[in-house]
Amino acid sequence: MSASLKSRILEDVKSAMRARDKQRLGALRQVTAAIKQREVDTRTELDDAALLGVLEKMVKQRRESLEHYEKAGRRDLADQESFEIELIRAYMPQPLDEAGIEREVEAAIAEAGAASMRDMGKVMALLKARVQGRADMAAVSARVKDRLSGGG
Repeated sequence: MSASLKSRILEDVKSAMRARDKQRLGALRQVTAAIKQREVDTRTELDDAALLGVLEKMVKQRRESLEHYEKAGRRDLADQESFEIELIRAYMPQPLDEAGIEREVEAAIAEAGAASMRDMGKVMALLKARVQGRADMAAVSARVKDRLSGGG
């Protein structure tokens, strides 16, 4: 976990405690718990890329829950999930727009010298470092697959 981001999250936990903001404190504690769990599992301190992966996964889980709660008419739970998504996203870099994603895909394909689907792993490795936390990796992967299979 990056020292600056880690200290920022921990400072936000402290300020939420001081402000007695239970909702914010609860969400921040979930973030720190998920990060600590990953650090324990990997027995390493997370770098920025791994940290973004944790945050991205948490946002994805909350989006799925939000969808289910909305379908079930549970506005209270849906509101909580929306709050947590926004709180977590605040620690992530600005998302890329469609044009930005397209530029990154093109650059990675060119840099890897990719010509076919066999090169997809090389391209995705480059892209993961560049766009993780800023774009949905499943959508990026689909775009790369389309490009390398001759669809783009």
